Amino acid sequence: MPTPSHRRELYTVAQVRALDRRAIDELGVPGFELMRRAAWAALSSLRRHWPQARRIAVHCGPGNNGGDGFLVAALAREAGLQVEVLALGDASTGDAGLARQAWRDGGGAVRLWQPDEALPEADVHVDALYGTGLRRAPEAPAAALIEAIHASGVPVLALDVPSGLDADTGQVPGAAIRATVTVSFIAAKRGLHTGHAVEHVGALELDALGLPETLWQDTAADAHLLQATHLPPRARDAHKGTNGHVLAIGGEHGMAGAIRLCGEAALRAGAGLVSVATRVEHLLALNAARPELMAHGVDGPQALEPLLDRAGVLALGPGLGQGAWSHALWLTALDSGKPLVLDADGLNLLAREPRRFTQAAVLTPHPGEAARLLDSTVAEVEADRFAAARTLAARCRAVVVLKGAGSLIAAPDGRLDVCPWGNPGMATGGMGDLLTGVVAALLAQGCDAWQAACLGAGLHARAGDCAARRGERGLVASDLLAPLRALGNGIDA
Repeated sequence: MPTPSHRRELYTVAQVRALDRRAIDELGVPGFELMRRAAWAALSSLRRHWPQARRIAVHCGPGNNGGDGFLVAALAREAGLQVEVLALGDASTGDAGLARQAWRDGGGAVRLWQPDEALPEADVHVDALYGTGLRRAPEAPAAALIEAIHASGVPVLALDVPSGLDADTGQVPGAAIRATVTVSFIAAKRGLHTGHAVEHVGALELDALGLPETLWQDTAADAHLLQATHLPPRARDAHKGTNGHVLAIGGEHGMAGAIRLCGEAALRAGAGLVSVATRVEHLLALNAARPELMAHGVDGPQALEPLLDRAGVLALGPGLGQGAWSHALWLTALDSGKPLVLDADGLNLLAREPRRFTQAAVLTPHPGEAARLLDSTVAEVEADRFAAARTLAARCRAVVVLKGAGSLIAAPDGRLDVCPWGNPGMATGGMGDLLTGVVAALLAQGCDAWQAACLGAGLHARAGDCAARRGERGLVASDLLAPLRALGNGIDA
């Protein structure tokens, strides 16, 4: 098995295929032996997750993923399970052909899938249709089988990749298996961790098939999963001036809540001082609700400039709007050259007036904002979130947090991390405002842009998971503030 570090490493499909080829050609592990090991790993996962299962249906495609399925079927029958095999075609080639013959040699029958026929009765369905080989929508017969499996309501174990899911991008171009458990082989595929993939993989496991550490030594991962971390303890003689000063700018008419959430998140993430520049009519509410925020009414750039002079880091955009007042503050803030986090309408204004940043900058777009910044569409962004995040980071010369299921953090030099935490309950107003404040606070405390974005995205998502323990539906942004403080101090929330 690879060292624990490989549990964080994510690879493209091309890289995984090269590793597979290297295991065969350089390490001398035959392809059929790899298939046999994958089948053992899959059966072990099945028995672990469904120890009471007695009947399984294995659905095999024409390629090597189907070969894995035939060997799972053979091993399961040897273990005393009742097994039925459905295949999409009447022939398999190469190692998959050997696996199909091994199933038949043991007396196993292969039933060809017919869309008008019922699925066999089963306690678990095993998906071995396509694996990493499919990057388009499945054709009609396969799509019908996938839909029938889904409609059965029976748990599904997917081998390597849920069929119909693009393992490179996480895109689902057509029908796709919704697995209860996915056991992936050799190396983690990056596309299984972001976008629509998170709805399809279920519980995700990785088995390296007993291959030696040398296999990975010369292959740099395309991306990495974030680790759960926090800032070190503060020096005992620390004071508010040593922990940074964040200026949160935003809160157009009717949007005081956004800038308050941003400022309060910056406080909870450890900033020593947090000022707020907003509309004057919001001051009473802000001072009453959170007196620790130093709220200032600003009517234009002249009133903003002295606040900029005193601040170390800017959080620009929550509730900012896009009118004349908003644009004037936005332009003045960007021209100050201060390190900043840009979100919401700060990003929409950037889409209208693009620039490359010379100061430390973190952009936190959702797919719609990213599409505007790239002069693209949401569908195109979601079709390859990795490419979109990297392109935007390079174009703006900033670290980018592309939000969504499996948020991506991309640097201008191509580095990319994937956030493995977060939940659907966080799909509600104000969550992005919190993230802006958290990342700004980490910048203010000495993190560089990459560190602040990675740590901030991780703390924000983990706090969301803590808050969701009482249920995802009804979760609101302010529910994250208490666990955010605990997690930021290394305390289990």
